[in-house]
Amino acid sequence: MTHETSREAGAAPTLERPATDATEVALAGLLAELLGGDPGRYTPDTELFGSLPELDSLALVELITAIEERFDIELDEDDITAEVFGTVESLAAHVDACTA
Repeated sequence: MTHETSREAGAAPTLERPATDATEVALAGLLAELLGGDPGRYTPDTELFGSLPELDSLALVELITAIEERFDIELDEDDITAEVFGTVESLAAHVDACTA
């Protein structure tokens, strides 16, 4: 399922909608699994894109794949932006918008 079919037609995902705690916790777990460390290291304010040295291009592809599998969504190229992947919170908000 793509995020295009899981929300109202014409409605774009928004980062203005707050992320759910459950999504943030799930993403923290994925980040800990892929990048190492304790899930508690990855708080909503943790900066991702360009801020975590271990989140290189290969790790980013692995993270995208893990997100797609965990949340049963398909992220388009347009979804892979510094804004979406800016923080755990912004990523969680985007995932929530894609699954709404």
